[in-house]
Amino acid sequence: MKKTLVAAGVIVALGVVWTAGAWYTGKQLEGRLADMVSEANAQIKRNAPEANVELLAQDYRRGLFSSQFNLQIKPVDGSENPWLKPGQSVVLHEVVDHGPLPLAQLKSFNLMPSMASVHTELVNNDVTKALFEIAKGESPFTADTRIGYSGDTRSDISLRPLNSEKDGETVAFSGGEFRLTADKDGNAISLSGSAESGLVNAVNEYGQKVQLSFNNLKTDGSSELASFEERVGSQKLSLDKLAIAIENKEMAVLDGMNINAKSDVATDKKTINSQLDYTLNSLKVQGQDLGSGNLTLKVGQIDGQAWHQFSQQYNAQTRALMAQPDVMQNPELYQQKATEAFLSAVPLLLKGEPVITIAPLSWKNAKGETTFNLSLFLKDPASVTAAPQTLAEEVDRNVKSLDSKLTIPVDMATEFMTQVAKLEGYQQEDAAKLANQQVKGLAAMGQMFRITTLENNTILASLQYANGQVTLNGEKMPLEQFVGMFGLPSLQQQEQPDETPPLTPAVPQQ
Repeated sequence: MKKTLVAAGVIVALGVVWTAGAWYTGKQLEGRLADMVSEANAQIKRNAPEANVELLAQDYRRGLFSSQFNLQIKPVDGSENPWLKPGQSVVLHEVVDHGPLPLAQLKSFNLMPSMASVHTELVNNDVTKALFEIAKGESPFTADTRIGYSGDTRSDISLRPLNSEKDGETVAFSGGEFRLTADKDGNAISLSGSAESGLVNAVNEYGQKVQLSFNNLKTDGSSELASFEERVGSQKLSLDKLAIAIENKEMAVLDGMNINAKSDVATDKKTINSQLDYTLNSLKVQGQDLGSGNLTLKVGQIDGQAWHQFSQQYNAQTRALMAQPDVMQNPELYQQKATEAFLSAVPLLLKGEPVITIAPLSWKNAKGETTFNLSLFLKDPASVTAAPQTLAEEVDRNVKSLDSKLTIPVDMATEFMTQVAKLEGYQQEDAAKLANQQVKGLAAMGQMFRITTLENNTILASLQYANGQVTLNGEKMPLEQFVGMFGLPSLQQQEQPDETPPLTPAVPQQ
């Protein structure tokens, strides 16, 4: 009897503690909600200022074990937003189960104490109505977020299957599962997940039926905020298959795409080193196998503070463009202005004198592999104050050195051009003859103008540059002479006529 009473007493005590803890958590949440929303808005402004949106918490209702409120996503007052018109908003309904043992976690047998567990769903309104229609009247996604007492969060996001057929257009999506984690300050973030398949059938501007589909999308990445307020980290993305068809005829199939990107802060804590690896296992166009490719691109010694200045300037200019209705209503004009904004900010990136390396860019088929390698060492143009008097001085303001090499096996190029000719309607024999003529003609022209050489049935080209001197396929010459090979004007030619006769083309090697 005594043991029973003790057990009952323990259960009652635990119940009291749980109830009191849940009440306290709800009280704390209500008091901190405004600060949490303000902090989230600060994060949006810092990391995605071009979005021009802000959050607003509404209709908070606190209960003993759970609370509810709506989180409104709306355009920033006085700003233009391409997705939301003035007065429109996206609304998320939030159900918060209070800690220390949120009911939502107990249902999944998770007994780890936490401050709260939040269930999120999209609210159906005039902005999101179309999404609810293709999700059969349900929220197209849900998110269950665990908030630890440290402030760290983990969100399990479920994208529901979608299926819609309307006006001859079809959308089908298998759904997906993703996990997003973040520390209390939003500095360290990770995202991983997968989606099995997706399909879109639509009609293009020419009235043709276009089908786009993918299979087995996976992503896994993490990033953190560096001392100069820019993100570094890694991201992996893979896709088993991407297919494009027109009028039910398969146009292109890309198999085995993989993208690995990473960036990290160097040991000096001031510069960033980044690398991008891209591979494609197979590209088929209208049934013709064109081969496989890969790219490894490295950019090192990026000055962190300069990168932040570049980001701030470019984002400010693009936000200014978004506030101009005449620009936003003209895609070509917007692209032109955005490109100008990007190029005007690029000199900031040269402060750390970055190094760009491509090793390699390659394309491979059954007959061989073409490769291109590049190493480019850049300078900070701000370190040179004197105005350039020659083309070499102008180039040397930005370039320390360049080293590049191109290798094209003749058999590989012939096979590739044969496949291209077959796409144009030629039969195998005629396509092979045409391809052979085209590749031989290209090799002969390259030798004639001394751009390429031919060795061991391989087309070769190498180019080096440093201190105003060019070495083209082993032949050294001043930069002005190299430019003259292509009939391009130099700085001196803009001031006075060039009396140097053009170079005589070399006789092709046999």
